Amino acid sequence: PVVVDYWAPWCGPCMVLAPILEKLVKEYDGKFILAKINVDENPIVSQKYGIMSIPNVKMFKNGMVVDEFIGAIPERMVREWLEKNL
Repeated sequence: PVVVDYWAPWCGPCMVLAPILEKLVKEYDGKFILAKINVDENPIVSQKYGIMSIPNVKMFKNGMVVDEFIGAIPERMVREWLEKNL
């Protein structure tokens, strides 16, 4: 699975969420790949996936979005989301 974090450098909540995702990708040690897409630098990709609000995190399996969340949620909730989808 690939977890894609759609973010921007000016987005405060994105800066809160990023270290949580980076910590968990290390902790889960290969159970998922973390990709980060700067929406300002990649407007076509952002538009393709309907990104209207950031941070927006989507999980892809076999090239398809299987789940997502929007906003900076607490680490506990990110863990629950990962456990549900991995």
